[in-house]
Amino acid sequence: MIDLAKLTTESRNPRTMNLDEMSPLQLVSVMNQEDLCVVSAVKTVLPQVAIAVQWAKEAFEVGGRLIYFGAGTSGRLGVLDAVECPPTFGVSSDVVVGLIAGGERAFVRAVEGAEDDPELCKKELIAINLKESDLAVGLAASGRTPYVIGGLRYAKEIGCRTVAIACNKNSAIGKEADLAIEPTPGPEVLTGSTRLKAGTAQKMILNMISTGSMVGIGKAYQNLMVDVQQTNNKLVVRAQNITMAATGCARDEAAAALHEANGSAKVAIVMLLTKVSAKEAQNQLDAAQGHVRDAL
Repeated sequence: MIDLAKLTTESRNPRTMNLDEMSPLQLVSVMNQEDLCVVSAVKTVLPQVAIAVQWAKEAFEVGGRLIYFGAGTSGRLGVLDAVECPPTFGVSSDVVVGLIAGGERAFVRAVEGAEDDPELCKKELIAINLKESDLAVGLAASGRTPYVIGGLRYAKEIGCRTVAIACNKNSAIGKEADLAIEPTPGPEVLTGSTRLKAGTAQKMILNMISTGSMVGIGKAYQNLMVDVQQTNNKLVVRAQNITMAATGCARDEAAAALHEANGSAKVAIVMLLTKVSAKEAQNQLDAAQGHVRDAL
């Protein structure tokens, strides 16, 4: 049995020993101050995060996927990052996948004991047909969750590159993975509540991995999300704004180009900047592996 008290994520924060006596302003002020530790902690692991970005990009380039798995808050953060990728980057829902111990119902209601089964994640990875070309990323704030350990072991068995993200140094999951990313933002404001600083640190790193790898495969032009999906009125206007920002055209020109491009801002931009048809713009993009800058 591991001594949880020895983990940084489980230790008591000396700056919040009187948390229950603080006024609301004092409480939110100390939380804000503690959150500054998260940014500093993540900064120390940027070289490792950059490797994960590169590995995810390389997985996508050969038709592989980015697979997150974790329990509790860590699992929910992986699912959250995964489900945001289709509307933001125009990828299908099986390109970035999030698994949480206990299944989808565990996203909104805890499933007791699910995280303690090291075989459960293996079964779920088999169910989604994990392949050698995929990148497997295990998430556990404590760094010791059996569900995640089991998933990483299976992923390594079949030849996947593996990444572990934990908020304790020399973590158990880090020892199982090819790459350990271990920011240590320190003890939580509320002892052991890793949905706070540890959760924020993990979210920041997942933002970097998914965004960085997607940019790497051509999902951005300049800093514009040129593969955004127009699934509601706001995003229709956003696609027009993106096209206008990239080309300097008027809104009616952007709307017309997007219509001709079947809603693709990427195609519309290449059409307007190179003065070609939608078909030729798509051909240029295909030749450039989807990178707008290279297609121009």
